Amino acid sequence: MSEFQVKVENVVAFVSLGEDIPLTKIVSKLENAEYEPEQFPGLVYRTKEPRAAALIFSSGKIVCTGAKSIEKAKEAMTKVVDTVRDLGINLPTKFNIKVENIVASSKIDAKLNLEDIAFSLENAEYEPEQFPGLVYRITEPRVAFLLFSSGKIICTGAHNIDDIHTALGKLKEKLESIGIDVKPSKDITSSKDIKLAKDAKLAKDAKKDAELAAKRALKDAERAKD
Repeated sequence: MSEFQVKVENVVAFVSLGEDIPLTKIVSKLENAEYEPEQFPGLVYRTKEPRAAALIFSSGKIVCTGAKSIEKAKEAMTKVVDTVRDLGINLPTKFNIKVENIVASSKIDAKLNLEDIAFSLENAEYEPEQFPGLVYRITEPRVAFLLFSSGKIICTGAHNIDDIHTALGKLKEKLESIGIDVKPSKDITSSKDIKLAKDAKLAKDAKKDAELAAKRALKDAERAKD
């Protein structure tokens, strides 16, 4: 466990039930459901408690996003499957829920010079005219960091909480190797940070990135089936 405080922003979970789901049949029976096959092949179903959104596909695959913890993601997924089963659809009562992506935030008590970091570190990308954050990738565990000049950090791509802490520890070592004094913040939800427009955009973009990653994983699974 690293010394960083971590807040989970979004968990993307995935399940393959092995049974076809008639989306046109169930959409009219589900509250908070949207199905526009000409726009997207999946049915979107939102749960209120826990708050999450599920992408349900006719192949029996479901992607759940928006939960704030692994436990809540699995709870939401189970609720979605149970709800569809209660509509008379033959679905298994036991299934394996996999975590595809965790988006988490943390913070360093320092102002970061992103241009200097981009120049000093390999695998770092910084294009301020396109996006205000620096993207830094590591391969073990395979995650991507978004670093902001405020000291805000977003980690995306992890499959469990331990990977996030391991990755943050490696990030700390890399930053210290180029002369940055890394002091993990004890308060990662300060009002000052919340008011930063860049950080607000960051959270929105990171969530979108997580959803896209889940859709890519779904497409890969479909190709493997074929």
